[in-house]
Amino acid sequence: MSTKHKILDVADVLFANKGFNGTSLREITSQANVNLAAVNYHFGSKKELIKAVMSRYMDELSPQLESALSLLCESTKQPSLNDVFSAFTQPLIDLNCFKENGTSTFLQLLGRGYTDSQGFLRWFLTTQYPNVFTLFTNAVKRAYPELNTEEMFWRLHFTMGTIVFTMSSSEALIDIAQNDFDKTLDIEDVIARVIPYVAAGVAAPIIKE
Repeated sequence: MSTKHKILDVADVLFANKGFNGTSLREITSQANVNLAAVNYHFGSKKELIKAVMSRYMDELSPQLESALSLLCESTKQPSLNDVFSAFTQPLIDLNCFKENGTSTFLQLLGRGYTDSQGFLRWFLTTQYPNVFTLFTNAVKRAYPELNTEEMFWRLHFTMGTIVFTMSSSEALIDIAQNDFDKTLDIEDVIARVIPYVAAGVAAPIIKE
């Protein structure tokens, strides 16, 4: 494995578990068994390393997601919000084929972009992968035309919080399902359960001010 890939593999796990702010370059270089000069050579800075970590996942995710969302936007039938969020299922699950625990790790990283106040990361993702965000918002608007931009922001923010919390505790939830309810679940089952919940939340009636 190349030095660059060793750094990325260690960084994405540490960033997901400890956060971008809570992870130092020294921790990354120590676990990757490389020196700081290697990080500077391959990435230039911690900020660029964070971008590279996210790009690895987004480069895998975005083509499938764009295809699935395009079908909803181009369909003559109005999609439901459940249809819109279900479009994420297979692309997210396939991240586990790309990398072990890739689905959970990616969603935790995405959540860290919000909880760690990494404004540059949100800007990077929306400018580097604009088609994904445009297609998604267009699909949501098709499914719920009455939803204005401000209300969409709040509902998608709450959705992100729900998904990130669920995925970050997915192993515990799977254990609880087994021990308390005698149900054998995997990460795909967890996603299948959370999608109707967040779709219903986004579909809630608009509060009149």
